[in-house]
Amino acid sequence: MNTIKITAENKPLMVAHRGCSGLERENTNAAFVAAGNRSYFGIETDVHKTLDGKYIIIHDDTTGRVAVDDMVVEKSTFDTLRRLVLRNKATHVKDRSDLLLPSLAEYIGICKYYEKEAVLELKNAFEEQDIYEICDIIGGLDYLDHTTFISFDYNNLVYLRRKLPTQSAQFLIGAKGPLNWLDMLKKENLDLDIYHKVLTKEIVDACHANGIKVNCWTVDKPEDAERVIACGVDMITSNILE
Repeated sequence: MNTIKITAENKPLMVAHRGCSGLERENTNAAFVAAGNRSYFGIETDVHKTLDGKYIIIHDDTTGRVAVDDMVVEKSTFDTLRRLVLRNKATHVKDRSDLLLPSLAEYIGICKYYEKEAVLELKNAFEEQDIYEICDIIGGLDYLDHTTFISFDYNNLVYLRRKLPTQSAQFLIGAKGPLNWLDMLKKENLDLDIYHKVLTKEIVDACHANGIKVNCWTVDKPEDAERVIACGVDMITSNILE
């Protein structure tokens, strides 16, 4: 099994969703390395804060889907979560000791080593100080210039703007985004990351007319990629398309 290559002449920048999650267990170092060894522009992931104030990489609020052992991420310590072995995507059992929940620093380190854009989703609602700490961790690794922050929580991005007024950032919108989304983007100088099924050429054109870039998620079928490419998107986030 391998990724599916997009061959369009006007191919947008490609982002590996939760790492190369079509091949490896999502949001693991294995998935990030698999993406790093391919032609992706960026590697997307999700960050949560643990009970003891550290930052760990996982999508869900609980660990059960990927680890069987079901723990609430934000009510568990980093070390407790780190001891969990995740299920192998290929076999659905815990037969690989390398499949662990990464730290934020490990994820950034892999992106830096492979020279990939870090596309970091701020999960749930963070406190303003949390956003500052995350920025400081990435800044300490000298990788803020190659990091794009994304979030469904608008306030997370407002906090980000207070610390980093020009940082690359995208507001995530699903099937039912706010009606005034364009005004929200313009107010905080944000780009757009939108669910591909609600994307239209009119949305892309409105964004581009205001100097706003457009990313779309999560595009896994070549025919869907063809449609959003025809709409003029700047980026595509995918589990398997490359």
